[in-house]
Amino acid sequence: MRTLAIAALQTGPVPHDLEASWLRFAEQVRTVRQTFPHVQLVVVPELFLAAEGPLLRPAPVDWMEQAAVTVPGPLTDRLGELAVETGLWLVPGTVFERTPEGVIHNTALVISPEGEIVARYCKVFPWQPYEQAEPGNAFTVFDIPGTGRVGLAICYDGSFPETMRQLAWLGAEIVIQPTLTTTRDREMELVCARANAWTNQLYVVNVNTADPAGVGASVIVDPEGIVRQQAGTGEEVLVDVLDLDAVTRVRRYGSAGINRPWSQLARYGASIELPMYGGTFRTPDWCKGPVD
Repeated sequence: MRTLAIAALQTGPVPHDLEASWLRFAEQVRTVRQTFPHVQLVVVPELFLAAEGPLLRPAPVDWMEQAAVTVPGPLTDRLGELAVETGLWLVPGTVFERTPEGVIHNTALVISPEGEIVARYCKVFPWQPYEQAEPGNAFTVFDIPGTGRVGLAICYDGSFPETMRQLAWLGAEIVIQPTLTTTRDREMELVCARANAWTNQLYVVNVNTADPAGVGASVIVDPEGIVRQQAGTGEEVLVDVLDLDAVTRVRRYGSAGINRPWSQLARYGASIELPMYGGTFRTPDWCKGPVD
């Protein structure tokens, strides 16, 4: 059985205090390690380490500029040391990343238990016109050896069906989606999380920021679109053990033992014109071979 034990921390930073937010993050990660020793991966909400504040709290002038970091750099060094200390995979939400060209992205990082940066993903769909970070232009997956392939998405990315479909096409069996939603459209994001999981037959781990910086309602959805866990609005930890073989089962035999979209796309996709994307569907490598 291929399993991944995760802890999704619905929490929040210390508003506009980078060092205090780091200390809070490190303390919470160590507490997870001590309290739930079977956990392998910890994820926190979007922009936690950038110390974003509540929506209606005035931010310092040019906060994004002040909070931006280089990758790699001192922050990723600290993350690597914490990962080695705890033996955990870390998805520390997202940071404002400043590139050598001076462009700032909203970037999700993945740190291995060996302290290495194994993946970085720049948010392709920033929440415009409100979010000022520059969009990325490519989707990212990474492998956890002996377990499976994981995709990265950030908050508003989940509102675009192309995000999860591309990650699934790249072989993702789980999508980890750090989120910072402060507004009342959270209900629609939960609809999207279930739809994205069901239509792409993968797990979605959408971890939102706790009140008062966010509205909470973090969720873990299984490959058949069923909500395994959903948080309230306050600080909370969702601990779960995800069965990656369930993804294999659902993709082979169908959601509810019925619906097999990937098999159907493998069978007919090449003959379907997709003018929006300038071509036709190409069967992903993991979906090749006999189809039911």
